[in-house]
Amino acid sequence: MPTTNSAKKRLRSSLGRRTLNRACKSRVKTSEAHLSETIEEGNREQAVAALRQCFSDLDKAAKRGTIHANKADRKKSRLAARVAKLAS
Repeated sequence: MPTTNSAKKRLRSSLGRRTLNRACKSRVKTSEAHLSETIEEGNREQAVAALRQCFSDLDKAAKRGTIHANKADRKKSRLAARVAKLAS
């Protein structure tokens, strides 16, 4: 257990950040899973809409610092390629 006041505050703030980060990562994983389902179904219109939502969630996570910006860009690129492959 922390003993100094600054260490106590760091514990409180880290628990709060952990909660927000876990929620943000969960939101990203859920949107990716939804996109994968729509790709497997073969519905292009729904896949494009799900891709747009997934891009938004990834950008928000990267902006917050929950995930690295390069990781978000890499995921966006790979997901876009999967949707593009669906179109052809």
